[in-house]
Amino acid sequence: MVPKPKSPQGFNLVIVAQAGRLQYEAVIFAASLAATNPGMVKKLFIAEPQPGPRWRSDPRIPDAETRALLEGFGATILPFENLNFGSGYPYGNKIDALMALPEGEPFVFFDTDTLVAGDLAAVRFDFDRPSASGRVEGTWPVPELYGPGYTGIWKSLFDRFGLEFDSTLDLRWPDEYWRRYLYFNAGWFFFRCPREFGARFAEYATEIRREPGDALAAQSLNPWLDQVALPLVIHSFGGGRAGPELAGLDGAVTCHYRALPLLYARESDAVVDLLEQVTAPNQVKRVMRGYEPAKKLIYQRKGAKIRALFDRNDLPRREQMIRNTIKREGLWLR
Repeated sequence: MVPKPKSPQGFNLVIVAQAGRLQYEAVIFAASLAATNPGMVKKLFIAEPQPGPRWRSDPRIPDAETRALLEGFGATILPFENLNFGSGYPYGNKIDALMALPEGEPFVFFDTDTLVAGDLAAVRFDFDRPSASGRVEGTWPVPELYGPGYTGIWKSLFDRFGLEFDSTLDLRWPDEYWRRYLYFNAGWFFFRCPREFGARFAEYATEIRREPGDALAAQSLNPWLDQVALPLVIHSFGGGRAGPELAGLDGAVTCHYRALPLLYARESDAVVDLLEQVTAPNQVKRVMRGYEPAKKLIYQRKGAKIRALFDRNDLPRREQMIRNTIKREGLWLR
């Protein structure tokens, strides 16, 4: 039986790491946290899925040196069981992992592909009013020509779980424009209790997956399921869109870079400098050289070639255009 984790007072941080790309992104997260928020590292839980019937292979971090490096920063590697998701929907890790965190202790979840660039204490979290990242494009839903539209799709979900709908609308935007509707990137979110939040997140997500309903019949739920359920969960607990008190997230405090090529393409000089600084120590470099994007973009300096392709003051409006430009140069590494 896995012992219940203990943590210092305050709020906990949690990311997910497993074999492959996420283990290296976890190193970047932990190294940047240690550099910018040394007092917070001991509050970092690195949630690690365990082998079981929902995984086709062992998802644990296989490399002892990587595990030792993460623990050397002061983080706790926290094993968890996938009760609802696994190989078929690995994005569900962020849902299942919440049930392993200390009950009743406020938490902030971050996607592992995040770099901590500033002081987390400067972010004014209200853990009784959950929120999530608004750095999102209109990726879901994709209404069909003959309906239902955005209103019909989203209202069907709120109605299904007995949630009031009208107050979630951002009336600054016109009807049937995606920004009018409550939609988040699941790159960060927070609440006063991870198990309370996780139980409802799992309930909503598994119910939508099991029976999408007529309004969602033409909509893809992979990989969007977590982002479909998240607004419902946040609204159910009295939360909503992030206000100015959270501006440091996806801003000066944290950077959800998504992929190293995108970081070099669009993030500030300060973020690039921090990435290269925290990955420079020999004990970090030994681990990170096993990750091809880090080896080529950071240590072989090919990230600078990506950087030269773009004007940070005049980036393409859609991320896909940035990706396509990088791919044409043969530098898209993930």
